[in-house]
Amino acid sequence: MSDSIFTNIIERKIPADIVYEDESVVAFHDNAPQAPVHLLIVPRKRIPTINDVEPEDETLLGHMVLVARRLAEQFHLDLGYRLVMNCDRHGGQTVFHLHMHVLGGRVMGWPPG
Repeated sequence: MSDSIFTNIIERKIPADIVYEDESVVAFHDNAPQAPVHLLIVPRKRIPTINDVEPEDETLLGHMVLVARRLAEQFHLDLGYRLVMNCDRHGGQTVFHLHMHVLGGRVMGWPPG
């Protein structure tokens, strides 16, 4: 499997505006934001899609949600925010390295698209 753009960001081969990192995940600003705050939380472990998540990844996914909550507080998303994980092409996934979007700073419409 070839490196994704996210792998290259994690390995510092491509610059990004990183706002959080630990031993499990890296979070950074999306380069094509869809809201005033649009962050991506990416696991260091390369998992192509949600369909590739294994039982041993359960803690990692929970950690991603907790990091999202921390970032929402850091970016003052007190009125609410949206978490999005796209799965495969019809689900809108364009980078095949699992990631979570944190979107906020405006009212989110429904249905999303």
